[in-house]
Amino acid sequence: MKKIFFGAVVLAAGLFSTANAQIQEGNWMVGGNLVGADFGLNKGGGYNFAIQPKGAYFIKDNVAVGGYVDLGFSGAKDAATTFKYNVGALGRYYVSPGEAGVDNLLNHGRWFFEGNVGVGGSSISKGGASSNGLNFGFGPGYSYFITPNIGLEGLVKYDANAGFGNVGYTHRITFGVGFQIYLPTSQAKRIANEAK
Repeated sequence: MKKIFFGAVVLAAGLFSTANAQIQEGNWMVGGNLVGADFGLNKGGGYNFAIQPKGAYFIKDNVAVGGYVDLGFSGAKDAATTFKYNVGALGRYYVSPGEAGVDNLLNHGRWFFEGNVGVGGSSISKGGASSNGLNFGFGPGYSYFITPNIGLEGLVKYDANAGFGNVGYTHRITFGVGFQIYLPTSQAKRIANEAK
C-alpha cells in the first residue's frame, strides 16, 4: 500500500510540474493553429480555411522567439476567392503563476501573450481588392498540457496588414485552436538525426 501511495504522489508531482518544464530555456516549440474552417452545405454555401504553422526556441525561461506562416483561403461557388498569406517572426511570453495578479485556471497549463511581425497580404480574385505589406498581430492565449510534451492551445489575436494595394489596411480578430509540441534540445536533435 505504501508503494502505491508513494507512486501516486510522485506521479501527481510530475503532472503538476509539467507546465514549468516545457517552457524552460533551451527547449523548442513546434506546432500550429487551425485558425478556422467553414464549409457551407447549403446552396451557394462557401468555404473558409486557414492554418498557422509555427515554431520557436526558448531563449530563456518563459520567453520564446521563432517564426510563423499563415495561409488561408475562402470563397463560394460562382463567387470570388480570397487568398491570405503572412510570414514572419513571433515572440511569446508565458505568465508565471501569480505574476501580475494572473492565476492559471488549471495546474497543467499556462497563460501566454503572443506577438508577431512580418510580411503578408490578401488578394481577391475576379478583380477584387488586395492588400500587401506589413503584417502584425498580438493577443493572449492559454496552453493546457495534455501530456508532458503536448499542449492544447486557444489563442485570441488581433491580426492586421498595412501596406499597398486597393485596400491599404485590413484587420480582424481571430480565434485559433491548435497543438504545440514542446521538446528539449536533446530530443529535437535526436529526432532530426533519425530523420536523416
